[in-house]
Amino acid sequence: MAASLASKSVVFVTGNAKKLEEVIQILGDKFPCTLVAQKIDLPEYQGEPDQISIQKCKEAARQVQGPVLVEDACLCFKALGGLPGPYIKWFLEKLKPEGLYRLLDGYEDKSAYTLCTFALSTGDPSQPVRLFRGGAGLRVRSWHSEAAGTLAGTPASSLMDMSRCKQRCPRLRRTPSPNASGPCTSCRSTSAAWLPPGA
Repeated sequence: MAASLASKSVVFVTGNAKKLEEVIQILGDKFPCTLVAQKIDLPEYQGEPDQISIQKCKEAARQVQGPVLVEDACLCFKALGGLPGPYIKWFLEKLKPEGLYRLLDGYEDKSAYTLCTFALSTGDPSQPVRLFRGGAGLRVRSWHSEAAGTLAGTPASSLMDMSRCKQRCPRLRRTPSPNASGPCTSCRSTSAAWLPPGA
């Protein structure tokens, strides 16, 4: 797949210029494609994270008629069997960050993990969609608004310069790049302490 995309433009499905800038910087100069942002309204699919990412990517490739990269983020509480997972957007809209934390009130296990999946398509429907996954474990110890973006899997990158974004790490661990690995130490100073995935 990599050879078929070399020197091509790949549409990164986002309407957020900061997110595009962040991903381009993370991928670095050796990434063989040019990423261009395009906002595309995609259906809200249901299912497991991988299935949702694949369906979104296929639909985006169909609309663009070419190569696409789609990102899908999840926040999963272990006590809730992995929920809200891919439905975090709606949980966050309805419950607000404080409501997410209160979901864990009746549970001893306050651990959670973020999961981000990038799905890449060449635009050729005969070729499979490639998935790149990354994540980080965390334990919710207390709540305050500064931790809200991190727990929701959506760091407020528009409020930080790129060097701080790289230090905070959640997207670094989930971007399809060989440079996007290593332990996450980004949130030790906030109310959410990062743990190794599966902790």
